[in-house]
Amino acid sequence: MMPGPFELIIILVIVLLIFGGKRLKNIGGDLGGAIKGFKKSMKEGSDDKKIDNKDDIIDVKVVKEEDKKEK
Repeated sequence: MMPGPFELIIILVIVLLIFGGKRLKNIGGDLGGAIKGFKKSMKEGSDDKKIDNKDDIIDVKVVKEEDKKEK
């Protein structure tokens, strides 16, 4: 059950009374900075997984069960 607009206004007023406007602004700024940092680290992590150099690729040979039995 979702709260209606009237309930949301009451919740907002209670939060403003508890934390105050200045502290609420600081919390929002800190939360935004944390989200930006998280997104940046996720992007850097995915860039590290890419292979930039072909020397890093390892050659493999697939051997079938029949070939193993003959040797």
